Amino acid sequence: MVARISEMMPPVPGTANTGNPGTVTGAKDFAAYVQDAAVEAVGTMHRGEDMSKAGIAGKADLNDVVAAVNDAEVTLQTVTTLRDKLVQAYQEILRMPI
Repeated sequence: MVARISEMMPPVPGTANTGNPGTVTGAKDFAAYVQDAAVEAVGTMHRGEDMSKAGIAGKADLNDVVAAVNDAEVTLQTVTTLRDKLVQAYQEILRMPI
């Protein structure tokens, strides 16, 4: 879904390598940043789960398990907050008169 957002958006001046002075080279679009953040959040959640499993099996240090689970909890809270803000912004846009 995130990849399709970039297909619908028009090109942004200054983000492509056109050879003109003042252009940004190697810049990523917003959809790429969102996708990278989502992948990183999922990875953090998986690490927390894996460390929990290893802790239950007695194969991991308790400090490492607590740190990984804490990171996963903070990530989940952040993602939930961002989702709520996104829904709130969408509802605000729907209320705008056209």
